[in-house]
Amino acid sequence: MSEIYSGIRESHPNRYNDLGSTGSRAEKDFKNGCLKKADRSFAQGLQCQQINSMAALMSLEDSVFIAHSPQGCVGCTSMAVDQYRVGQAHRGVKHIKNPRIIVTNLDQNNVIFGGESKLRKAIEDAVSRYQPKLIFVFASCASGIIGDDIDAIVKELQKDRQELIIPIHCEGFQSKICASGFDAAFISINKYILKKQKLEKIKGLINLFAPVSISYADQKEMERMLSLLGLSVNYIPFYSSLDKIKQIPAAQASTSICKVFADEFMKTLKEDYDIPYSHTVMPIGVRNTDIWFRGIAGIVGKEKEGEEIIKSEHERILPLVESIKDRLKGKRVFICGGTGRSFAAAALIDDFGMELVGLETPTYDADAQADIEYLNAIHPNYVLDIANMQPFEQVNLVKRLKPDVFIGVPEWAAKLGIPTTHVLDMKRPTMGYDGLLFLGNKIADQLENPGFNVKLSKHIKLPYRDSWYEEDAFKYIIGGD
Repeated sequence: MSEIYSGIRESHPNRYNDLGSTGSRAEKDFKNGCLKKADRSFAQGLQCQQINSMAALMSLEDSVFIAHSPQGCVGCTSMAVDQYRVGQAHRGVKHIKNPRIIVTNLDQNNVIFGGESKLRKAIEDAVSRYQPKLIFVFASCASGIIGDDIDAIVKELQKDRQELIIPIHCEGFQSKICASGFDAAFISINKYILKKQKLEKIKGLINLFAPVSISYADQKEMERMLSLLGLSVNYIPFYSSLDKIKQIPAAQASTSICKVFADEFMKTLKEDYDIPYSHTVMPIGVRNTDIWFRGIAGIVGKEKEGEEIIKSEHERILPLVESIKDRLKGKRVFICGGTGRSFAAAALIDDFGMELVGLETPTYDADAQADIEYLNAIHPNYVLDIANMQPFEQVNLVKRLKPDVFIGVPEWAAKLGIPTTHVLDMKRPTMGYDGLLFLGNKIADQLENPGFNVKLSKHIKLPYRDSWYEEDAFKYIIGGD
């Protein structure tokens, strides 16, 4: 991957991260080649690729994570730390621990004179304190701009050491598409751990790639579904280990729970280790779960068994879906989430007869176009916001569209008094057939009991002038015409 793919998602053509449109217009413009790169003259809140690189690996056993950065760069790891702790509790761990994170704390002096001495000390401290098997060194905007050579330092300190020291080039300024951070992590795993060494294949073993935002209940549901096909799972890299990562080349096939988490890495595994892969959709909702399951069944030559299992699962859950649909039919929904998860959630609401009025997601590309074409056949009129966060746009749209429920990261919509459900829920079921039932009931419960959000809106004021809600939400998107 390091030779073929740079790790920067903008290096592929026809990927856009700044767009305000509608679903139907975006589909037409993309098909006709009319979409062009745009930018924002004002931006508020971005998710950078460094945090995605760290979050992708932060639950690995026997590891230390060194951020060669100012201290503020690891502020966003608080979410991943929380999920790591909760995940341990769900997995029955009695003595819950935190991930081992060291920050070199680059300051103004280091910007002038360099911070390499701090990095050397951090690596030495990691070894003496924790005796880990793996030490990951994450670059940052600051270390990249001042030119600290983390590769040379790692190569020098790796001599005569048993622990693996792995540099990851996830400087935030390299890409506006935060999923590039996942790619940076996998590029380093391939280069420093797998090293293109092929292993004898284990029949029925599937690499199942999963990010930090997948709950333990979802992991068990995916493993249950694959076991029905007689397959075993190498669940990586979340709650994984060095031994499980080394086993990646032995798999019969690969798939990912998240559509954009390991898509580029699975291409590399096909090229370097002859591992076929299934890259379809995120398994949220009946339709998407069917597609995801058929993709894996097809890649291992068990299409007939897969159809029988799908039929059996439908007989079990569809009557229960209908009972939830009675509670949700006709409700208007605004959805915000990652590229894979937002489109999957938008397909989910069709299971319950809901109406899509707005969709916010970070990236538009050929994969998104396929999802948009499906959604447009069901929901003819909804607003599309392609944005890496940008809460000021979101609150403007949500207040203007007045949805009955908001699905996604709920903070801003909750403060508007709108019932909210968190689709990026790492603590409760979301995926597969069983996750569908839980999520549907959760949405219905929020709609029927919105008291907390209503009270919250009366006591919390969002940091925007009233005049902003009268403006065009996309006024700060420039270019692209």
